Amino acid sequence: METAVRAQKMLDSFARANVLASECPSRQVLQHLTSRWGVLVMAVLATGTFRFAQLRRKIDGVSERMLAQTLQQLEQDGFVLRHDHGEVPPRVDYTLTPLGEEAAGHLVGLVAWIEESMPRVKAAQAAAAPDGDADAITPSVGRSVPATA
Repeated sequence: METAVRAQKMLDSFARANVLASECPSRQVLQHLTSRWGVLVMAVLATGTFRFAQLRRKIDGVSERMLAQTLQQLEQDGFVLRHDHGEVPPRVDYTLTPLGEEAAGHLVGLVAWIEESMPRVKAAQAAAAPDGDADAITPSVGRSVPATA
């Protein structure tokens, strides 16, 4: 109940922004931060500065195109700083801005909660599946974020 009251107070306090309104600009920021790749990029960058190829190796399954797009979105939102060293061959580093560090703290907490709660989630999925097989509902849920992320 306490969470519901806090959530309602938060929603009531929105003066200029309202994430529930379809045209609210905060929705786009929310999408960038909470997309599959956005969360993982932020979680990795919370551990330090990385080059593009290092990020791609750490985040299993992300394509070069999706990583570039995600980094560009997060940079435009002010969460990621792109530092081009102006060298040949090109050397570009990515790191979190202070705003990004703040956001990453919340996202890392969410990811940690998800990982810790997976046994309960899998049990709920198994209970909801007709044959008791949680993987029949969401086949990729059992994959964990690499321990180094």
